[in-house]
Amino acid sequence: MSHQEIIDKTVQFVKEELSGAEGGHDWWHIYRVWKTSLAIAKTEKVDLLVVELGALLHDIADSKFHDGDESIGPKLAGDFMLRLSIEKDIIVHVQHVIENISFKGGKEAQWF
Repeated sequence: MSHQEIIDKTVQFVKEELSGAEGGHDWWHIYRVWKTSLAIAKTEKVDLLVVELGALLHDIADSKFHDGDESIGPKLAGDFMLRLSIEKDIIVHVQHVIENISFKGGKEAQWF
C-alpha cells in the first residue's frame, strides 16, 4: 500500500472514530495538528509516515474520555495500523508518539 493510500485510509478511520467527538477533539482539531505537523516536517529530518500517522491518530482514544486509561489510544491505533499491514517498527514508533504527545505525557525530553 502506498504512503498516500495509508494516509487516505487513516483519515477515513479517524473521521469515523471521532464523528461524535466534542469540539476540542474532533476531526478539525486533528486536521490542524496534521497540517501543522506537515509544515514542521518540511524543515526536519523525519519519517513522514510516522509524523502523519502520529498526528492523525494522536487523539483516537484520548485518556480524558476513557477514565484516564492511557493504553486505549495506542492499542486502537496499533490495531488499525496492523490491519493496513504497516511495518512493525513504524507501528511501535507511532504508538510511542501517541503515548507521549500530550502535555501530561510530553513533559520529559525524548528523542523520537
